[in-house]
Amino acid sequence: MAKVQQEDFRDLIGTMTKEGKRAWVYPKKPDGRFYRYRTWLTRILLAFLLLGPFVHVNGNQFMLFNFIGREFHLFGRPFWPQDFYIGVTAMIIAVIVITLFTSAFGRIFCGWICPQTIFMEMVFRKIEYWIEGDRGAQMRLDRQEWNGEKIRKKGLKWFLFLMISFVIANVFLAYLIGSKKLLTQIQEGPIEHLSTFTGLLIFTGVFYFIFAWFREQVCTIACPYGRLQSVLLDNKSVVVAYNRKRGEREKGRSKFRKNEDRQALGKGDCIDCNQCVQVCPTGIDIRNGTQLECINCTACIDACDAMMEKVDLPKGLIGYYSEEDIQQERGFTITPRMKGYAAIILVLAGILAGMLFLRSEVDATILRLPGQLYELTDHNEIQNVYTFKLINKTTEDIEEVHFKLLSHDGTIESVTHQESEIPGKGMAEGTLFIRVPAHQIRGEKIDLKIGIYSGQKMVDKTAATFMGPRSFR
Repeated sequence: MAKVQQEDFRDLIGTMTKEGKRAWVYPKKPDGRFYRYRTWLTRILLAFLLLGPFVHVNGNQFMLFNFIGREFHLFGRPFWPQDFYIGVTAMIIAVIVITLFTSAFGRIFCGWICPQTIFMEMVFRKIEYWIEGDRGAQMRLDRQEWNGEKIRKKGLKWFLFLMISFVIANVFLAYLIGSKKLLTQIQEGPIEHLSTFTGLLIFTGVFYFIFAWFREQVCTIACPYGRLQSVLLDNKSVVVAYNRKRGEREKGRSKFRKNEDRQALGKGDCIDCNQCVQVCPTGIDIRNGTQLECINCTACIDACDAMMEKVDLPKGLIGYYSEEDIQQERGFTITPRMKGYAAIILVLAGILAGMLFLRSEVDATILRLPGQLYELTDHNEIQNVYTFKLINKTTEDIEEVHFKLLSHDGTIESVTHQESEIPGKGMAEGTLFIRVPAHQIRGEKIDLKIGIYSGQKMVDKTAATFMGPRSFR
């Protein structure tokens, strides 16, 4: 029976009562070295997130994900539907990296990098602490009757939450439609762009709902990553964990008493102060072991270390450990598996970086004109007719465009001269005659390699099928 009660916490989540009602979480304001590290990282990530759509590099938005216009910018480089293979490769690599990283370090992404955690813990909760106070003050405020103080504090908090949600919605929209277009539509007014304004209000409402009410339940209920963690973790995975061997020992936890030799008495170093529970943003007790709701935010580590320092006990009762580390009573160690995973991730990142920065500036398509046969010229050459389409993936005009045969001797003659320039983010198309000396034809069909040049620089190359006489020698 005691075992069942001990494991009872696994039957429900920390944000819900046994009756199925919402259990509001009032986390204590965290403080400590990990919290300071997270604060500095948050500032960098927030700057990147908020400035991403408003910074331009060579006329390109730094980050843009315009799915409707089928235009994407990554780090100031434009990408188009023709670069779909890069997107697919990036998704495959992302899945592999997430799998390997989660296997090694659990939900560390959730606690340190996830936008939901960053905004919730480092923006909205800080406003809450500033207006309503720490954990105890917030609980008292919620229990008291509605009076002038409660109306003032709640009203100010909700107003600021709404304004920040509106700002986030504008930034989110700038990522989708482009910051220049968004700013133009804002200047022209919502009446002129009702659909954009409606979308802005919807995004604002969604963000306000998430950060003002749904909050940590995004991590514990909605996010599938927590479920993925339970599949990928094993006893070698390093997560935020409670060292139960040190914390419990033979006699278990007990309150702190001065001048007591806890180790000689068989008592664990955990003094049952519940600081790790009170500071947890998802309302769990880390001493129950690894749980789905834990986002590895390290708030419990800071709280426990602070308490251990006060009672003159060693820090690290809660820390980054694997189950194997705890069993063998050792600290955090870099295992061969971590090194192997790191090597794989670096190789995959290098492959993706190469694909991103070594891709061609022009996407060329050259096809034989349907229904047209080859032709034998007076100069003993075989001639085929082709159509071409050149897509400029950059924002700059590409001039002096011409074609050269790379695989065979021969000539390429443009019927139309539209290919001499490709406008930025534009396209050029037309018709070509390709002539190859008859003595180079070996069979009914050969493959040609064709280079596309801008002046002396080759900007892309492609292949095309060339038809000749079946019995020609």
